[in-house]
Amino acid sequence: MSDEVEPGHVRVRLDLSYDGKDFSGWAKQRVLRTVQGELESALRTVMRLPEPVELTVAGRTDAGVHARGQVAQFDLAEEVWAEHHDKLLRRLAGRLPHDVRVWKVAEAPEGFNARFSAIWRRYAYRVGDHQGGVDPLRRGHVLWHQWPLDVDAMNEAAAPLLGEHDFAAYCKKREGATTIRTLQQLSWERAEDGIITATVRADAFCHNMVRSLVGALLHVGDGHRSTDWPGKVLAAGVRDSSVHVVKPHGLTLEEVGYPADELLAARSKEARNMRTLPAAGCC
Repeated sequence: MSDEVEPGHVRVRLDLSYDGKDFSGWAKQRVLRTVQGELESALRTVMRLPEPVELTVAGRTDAGVHARGQVAQFDLAEEVWAEHHDKLLRRLAGRLPHDVRVWKVAEAPEGFNARFSAIWRRYAYRVGDHQGGVDPLRRGHVLWHQWPLDVDAMNEAAAPLLGEHDFAAYCKKREGATTIRTLQQLSWERAEDGIITATVRADAFCHNMVRSLVGALLHVGDGHRSTDWPGKVLAAGVRDSSVHVVKPHGLTLEEVGYPADELLAARSKEARNMRTLPAAGCC
């Protein structure tokens, strides 16, 4: 979707959350139930649109992955927006299934693109290592790991992964797409209830990147690998069969960050450029 809004139209921003358990991911599919499919159907119904809207999203989540702070957009004729904007949130609440909620509907500022204007996405991955398992009331959002985990070791192992790198070793390669990303934060913390949360923030993520990083660091935390192993995997630059992609239900997209309104268009243009790493010896 272009950053240019057609004359007579407005760009609408949606802030939403969903429980990914019963969704086959974000992206619309012909047969399977998806978040995009449910939202687009609901929007068309409550506004009585002759044609479906097309949503652009900040980050496509996989099947089973949750979101607390997802952002999406669509363009709408000015007269339709004027008619429905003050009633849209309430009507969506009555039309959407209970596992997806829209919390805010607003006209987006000029230059806004939900995907390309974002400067970071923050995910949380939650793990429990209690020998008795995970609280049944949280089982849909917390992974049970059967060995005790050393949080300090996992944080030590995560440090070399920070910064701009080619994360090919931790991504499922997609044709024509770069695997170069800037990992801004990767840290682990154990809460008083014993649940360990990985906070993972980057400018963008490639396919399976968060779940692969978590899988590698869990191997360190339970003593099966040394703290320097995840860094060595990264440096090798190829998929390692020892890196386990953990289950999706522990993962939640928590928040998407955007720059100031006047920088949105420039950020969107920059994000579309194919990135490369500096040559060896360069600055």
